[in-house]
Amino acid sequence: MIPVERGHLQAIADSHAGMQGKNNEDQHAITAYQLSATDSTPSMFAIVADGIGGHRAGEVASDIAVEMISQAVAQSDASQPTAILQAAFIQASQAIIAQSGNDPEKQGMGTTCVCAWIIGKRLYVASVGNSRLYLVRGSQMFQMTVDHTWVQEAVEAGVLTDEQARVHPHANIIHRYLGSPQPVEVDLRIRSEKNPTFSEGNQGMRLQPRDRLVLCSDGLSDMVSDEDIFQIAKYNQLDDVVPDLIEQANLNGGKDNITVIALEVPDGRKWIRLPRLDLSDRKVRAALSYVGLGLMVTVILAALVMYGWRVLFSEPTPTPTSTVTPIVVVETPAP
Repeated sequence: MIPVERGHLQAIADSHAGMQGKNNEDQHAITAYQLSATDSTPSMFAIVADGIGGHRAGEVASDIAVEMISQAVAQSDASQPTAILQAAFIQASQAIIAQSGNDPEKQGMGTTCVCAWIIGKRLYVASVGNSRLYLVRGSQMFQMTVDHTWVQEAVEAGVLTDEQARVHPHANIIHRYLGSPQPVEVDLRIRSEKNPTFSEGNQGMRLQPRDRLVLCSDGLSDMVSDEDIFQIAKYNQLDDVVPDLIEQANLNGGKDNITVIALEVPDGRKWIRLPRLDLSDRKVRAALSYVGLGLMVTVILAALVMYGWRVLFSEPTPTPTSTVTPIVVVETPAP
């Protein structure tokens, strides 16, 4: 793929360490492409990784994940998106394991990861861990990814309710992550509006105008309810969505690093970008000079025409005549 300066979706992202004085071990990236020199189909890739492990090792793991997965996507031909994402996740996990084994201070490091790859209007997703992807469409919001946590498995088994899971002491026990000693199982299941179950068959779902995608680390989803995330992501201007979500997480305690990416599908109206003129080009300068000279001549001619019109067709101004006001003397008869 070929990198481009501006993507076909509007995007904003930010990250905050939270309110507990922790080192920020989150990483994120957004990149835009067109498929090839002969295929102008636009492509945008967004990724969030939340590192785990002490001695700043989590920061290293999340950086490896974002760098390697983004690079694998950039170097691909985008012909098989889910296969490309799955292979990239596995390679990143192996690289994290290798670096962890070479440095005692990095032993046990790992990272969660969620990514969204939009090719044209089609969405492809991959995830490991409990970083999430939400879709805001119309009056609804869908959590498109599954948390790979102990409490999520308990909810699916009917042992816990969603509310119990949110406040459970084991809420942050993750069963899948990149860098795990066990072979990583990349989750390619996503949820769609037409098919609300999590399924790999939903990959490549078509996005609609004004759809919004929100990728986040659990520093947001643990601190802000889905209802509040929806209200902010739905009704705020896109530029305000990310800072407002981060602010809300911090107001609620900010117990972890908070990273948020928000993407919006344009509503179909097209903006035309005019080419910039190179004023250092002699031909351009000459053309601008001719244009300026032409405008000057036009203004002068218009002024002369207006003056001539007034001279020929305006009525002469009559010359005022002096008038003498008679003085009337009234004689008063003598007594």
